[in-house]
Amino acid sequence: MVSFPTVNKTIPLSRIALAFSLACLASACSGLSPFATEPLPTLNAAVLTLTAQPSPGKEASPTPVWPTAIPKTVVPASVTPASAPTPTPVPTRTSLPTWTLTPEASTPSPALAASLTPRPPASSTPGAVSTSAPAAAHGAPPVNRYNDVTGRVDAAGYRLQLIASGIPNALSLTNAGDGSGRLFIASQDGRIFIYQNGTLLPQPFLDIRPLVVPPSDEMGFLGLAFHPNYKRNGYFYVHYMSPDLYNIVERYTVSASNPNAADPNSRLTMLRMKSIDGMHNGGQLAFGPFDGYLYVGMGDGGGAGDPNNWAQDLSALRGKILRLDVNGGTPYAIPPSNPFVGQSPAAPEIWAYGFRNPWRFSFDRARGDLWIADVGQENTEEINFQEVFKGAGLNYGWALMEGLTCYINRPCENAAITTPLQYYFHENGRCAVIGGYVYRGPSLPGLTGAYLYGDYCTGEVWAMRFNAAGDAFFADKLLDTHLPISSFGEDEAGEIYVLALSGEVYRIVK
Repeated sequence: MVSFPTVNKTIPLSRIALAFSLACLASACSGLSPFATEPLPTLNAAVLTLTAQPSPGKEASPTPVWPTAIPKTVVPASVTPASAPTPTPVPTRTSLPTWTLTPEASTPSPALAASLTPRPPASSTPGAVSTSAPAAAHGAPPVNRYNDVTGRVDAAGYRLQLIASGIPNALSLTNAGDGSGRLFIASQDGRIFIYQNGTLLPQPFLDIRPLVVPPSDEMGFLGLAFHPNYKRNGYFYVHYMSPDLYNIVERYTVSASNPNAADPNSRLTMLRMKSIDGMHNGGQLAFGPFDGYLYVGMGDGGGAGDPNNWAQDLSALRGKILRLDVNGGTPYAIPPSNPFVGQSPAAPEIWAYGFRNPWRFSFDRARGDLWIADVGQENTEEINFQEVFKGAGLNYGWALMEGLTCYINRPCENAAITTPLQYYFHENGRCAVIGGYVYRGPSLPGLTGAYLYGDYCTGEVWAMRFNAAGDAFFADKLLDTHLPISSFGEDEAGEIYVLALSGEVYRIVK
């Protein structure tokens, strides 16, 4: 475990140590038991406006809006079987070349250093600018983001229902969007399991344990996403850390003979980037619901305070959210609407920057907005918001800022920074934000339009929803689980699941 400078000189700062010996998730390590945390004051559940954020470097002092009801801890007991037959996808089998991105310098340095190898000429080569719209585009998003369910969430009566257990360090759950109703649950050790018809299948969908660094701290398997046209092409994407501490994004294909097994020999490497110390990896993969592009979350690579300044360096891919056209090139093309296309030395893959560890982000499947939870370092956890198609090139501040405050000895007062929509401090044992999803399922209408998120150390889950005018929001505590929450997941219908690093998967029910 890497020990970083401390806030009180006794508690090392480390973040989202998913499985990670997550004992050290956020200022919570130093000879404590794995899930011991230091109690601090309460969440800032205030109403913050979108249009009148406090100036950078100053803490906000809004009027708190406290939850009206906080449910007690629930001990889930029942199992809810899934239903629906499993169709056999028709994969497209191809043999494609590999092209990787590699940092030039592996030694931390305050100087700005380019982290990309020279890119091949942009004709029909990997990384070339796409000349056509992605085949996976799904149409235009709603014009008015605010014609939605709004106002306070009545938090009473929600609980967790256990659906699966015994998954080693469960940390990602998603669906294939193929009508099968299956849930794909990833373990930190490099296996992907299938939950189908109320049963966790014994044989993994994919097992790449030899390629993945043994689970430790924040290292191991990180993220999973299925192509929007998976039912036809059989493609899915994984993000993991290798034993030599490279972040690797790859594409795999489902087996031609078995819909519940992937072809391990179909591997296509898309990105490969060196880490400083194996920490702050990001890891999320998600397809935009309306543009069909693949979004990739990359943390700053480790080291306290981003010593290489990679999060602010536009020639580096770390500390960024990347946007790739996986349909337009091999292994990908650059979407022409990416903000830094043609602005060398800026990397054209970049969609947004200034992140420390965007462990989990998600798109609102109905509106297309992007919600980004960025795990903090000293004392602040952030939830950033990006309105659909309006976030190109935004700077979210790290490591100039953390929350609404200039980071230690960093000048941020005159920087063009997008401040977080919501933030909270390391209080009452809270240590690391775990981003979730905007609820769009059919079974819990009281949560429609609410963004659900949690904290790893306390197991608290909140529901955040805009007011009718769309210029402020309410944050209400939904659950007090005391689980080591590692991630949230969403099924095909839009129901939301909570994953615990201890190996359980729960569905949120009423």
